[in-house]
Amino acid sequence: MRKLNIVHVCDHLGWAGSRMHGVKRLFAWMMPRFDRTRFTASLVSLRRKDLSDGTLEALGIDVSYLGRHKFDPATFTHLLKVLQDKQADVVHLHGYGATTFGRLCAAWMGIPAILHEHANHTNTPWFQKIADRALAPYTDVAIAVSASTAEFTTRARLIPAARTHVVYLGAPLDEFARPRSAAEVAAARQALGIPDGAIAVGCVTRLMPSKGNEFLVGAAPAVIAAHPAVRFYLVGEGELEAPLKAQAASLGLGGRFVFAGFQSDVAAVLSAFDIVAFPSLWEGTPLTAFEALAMGKPIVSTDADGLLDVLADGRDALVVPKRDSAALAAAIGRLIDEPALAARLAAGARATGARYDIAAFVRKMERLYELLHESSRRTKRQSALTLDLSFLHDGARP
Repeated sequence: MRKLNIVHVCDHLGWAGSRMHGVKRLFAWMMPRFDRTRFTASLVSLRRKDLSDGTLEALGIDVSYLGRHKFDPATFTHLLKVLQDKQADVVHLHGYGATTFGRLCAAWMGIPAILHEHANHTNTPWFQKIADRALAPYTDVAIAVSASTAEFTTRARLIPAARTHVVYLGAPLDEFARPRSAAEVAAARQALGIPDGAIAVGCVTRLMPSKGNEFLVGAAPAVIAAHPAVRFYLVGEGELEAPLKAQAASLGLGGRFVFAGFQSDVAAVLSAFDIVAFPSLWEGTPLTAFEALAMGKPIVSTDADGLLDVLADGRDALVVPKRDSAALAAAIGRLIDEPALAARLAAGARATGARYDIAAFVRKMERLYELLHESSRRTKRQSALTLDLSFLHDGARP
């Protein structure tokens, strides 16, 4: 049998002002792991060429850029030509524009289309609702990264529940779960400027409203007052960098709250932290959560949707209410004061993280692609309603 041509289509590969973008990192992990004896996997971005550091092309990934603006109708003909040139057998779609134009092209070509939703956006614009209603019959399978995202996919994106499946992502366990030597950890701490003897509380994130970083800044004074050795590290870029820095300055945090900017080696950064914090207000399921779990880090998290899909209070994290700096501070302080608790949660985190390997996700997608390709045309795209897709849920949270 010939190799199947799988084309992933996304809206873009980054947010303005931030080089850290979850979907881009997912492609960097996922695309090289497809079995090249069975699949030719490539990627199409609807926007302009990615000029940031660490492009996907540098990893040997085949990326095409259409350079189209958000509402450009010529996107359809341009994308159709690319998919025809690549002889696409299945399209896997990420983002509003990609799922709109990608499903139109899939309908035209008569090939299966997978809609992949990465976040619960609460609602969709009116024009997206029109597109989603019209294109629902051309959606073979919808994949959601969390339970709340699946609810959004069926309610707001109008995909029937029978076609919607929660499939958790994961992290590369070979990179994040491997043991790290004391020398490696010391080098990572030195690179971040963590003083000897300091307790490093950190978060790797985008500085944007959904991440709730202002509540972590707000928690810092109480933690530092009770534990003077603590230093906070916020790693990432984004639109809220200036307001967050102003907030930290107004609280007199000085060098005890460090904005470390973009860091390309996330595994090294996480290895340097003693405690990892997730102050999010809403999430799909962030990749950094899978990374911190795999590394066996003591975690403090809010009860944001998506995080609760993979974290459980007292098992692998301390979970506190959203928008509550005092609760964040108390939980961080508790992990510092109770090292036995921190060690138990770290062990629990590592055990949970072992269930979420990105390689396992890739194997699920490979099986899905083959099943859809084999049966989609024969059943006039009704195959996803009759196929046994229970394998998509293997390894999910019990």
